[in-house]
Amino acid sequence: MGVQLGGVIKGEAMELGRLSGKKLAVDAFNTLYQFLSIIRDRETGAPLTDSKGRVTSHLSGLLYRTTKFLEAGIKPIYVFDGTPPAFKFATALERRETRAAAHAKWQAAIEEGAPAEEVLKAAKRSVRLTGEMVDSAKRLLDCMGVQWVQAPSEGEAQCAHMCINGTVWASASQDWDSFLFGSPRLIRNLSVSGRKRLPKTGAYIDVNPELLELKNVLSALNLTREQLITVGMLVGTDFNPGVKGYGPKKSIALVQKEKTLENVLAKVAWEGPPAQEIMDFFLHPPVSDEAEQKLLQPEKLRKMMVDEHEFSAERIEKIVKTLEGLRPKAGSLGKWVK
Repeated sequence: MGVQLGGVIKGEAMELGRLSGKKLAVDAFNTLYQFLSIIRDRETGAPLTDSKGRVTSHLSGLLYRTTKFLEAGIKPIYVFDGTPPAFKFATALERRETRAAAHAKWQAAIEEGAPAEEVLKAAKRSVRLTGEMVDSAKRLLDCMGVQWVQAPSEGEAQCAHMCINGTVWASASQDWDSFLFGSPRLIRNLSVSGRKRLPKTGAYIDVNPELLELKNVLSALNLTREQLITVGMLVGTDFNPGVKGYGPKKSIALVQKEKTLENVLAKVAWEGPPAQEIMDFFLHPPVSDEAEQKLLQPEKLRKMMVDEHEFSAERIEKIVKTLEGLRPKAGSLGKWVK
């Protein structure tokens, strides 16, 4: 989930077409969680499954949304999380407990005949991303000829590293942690752009990708990157619960006044892993420079999606033809902006 800074940081809304020709490092776990949350039965809250009971919501979202990216001239490189730092254990445990409680609430809502909106809300909070789902997502990307990278640790750290060294133009994630890891640019709403239905009113709104640049964020908030990390730690990150009573605005004010992490810690009741250890991880996370190119495999794509997971043969054939039409011509290097 990451640090929550949406109330104080605003980006520039943009059409998907403005990203044409750009390479983007996409936070895979963040994206798959979005698909698993959104692509569900509106009445029961259940995810899509095949006849063997295997969840396919993430595959559906990944297949169609990635194809849309490619049609728009965007080259996504999906980045998967690796081994988390030891001090993330408490956060991971808390999230598992929260999902388990949400799952129980979801089942109770169904049994009690609760309104569909309440059922769906509880279902979304119970989303789990399993190892089997991750493996199937990687396999699908292989079949589609779409590049992916296995991060040694946090996916957002790897995305930021790829943006810093020029492998990609921007990181793409819903989480603000990309900035704490130093990504020069962040694209939000990439995987959920389009028309979105508001739950209570039933009305629809347009959701566009949003561009934010780290240099502009730091300038607007009058902070250095290290100070922004300190703000994030006060609010709460994936690695610590935050300091009670400190939201974004109060945290920014304190950091602007006290300047250093040491001075800030002297003013608050810190709880969680050692603060300097978290700061050091944001500044120097484990990253990799390995990235394997991929080639479209039409027959394997058909077999996986139609034969194994029972997607519509007609729809998959349309996807195959689209992807084949987007393949670089022989001798062409393509025109991609990093």
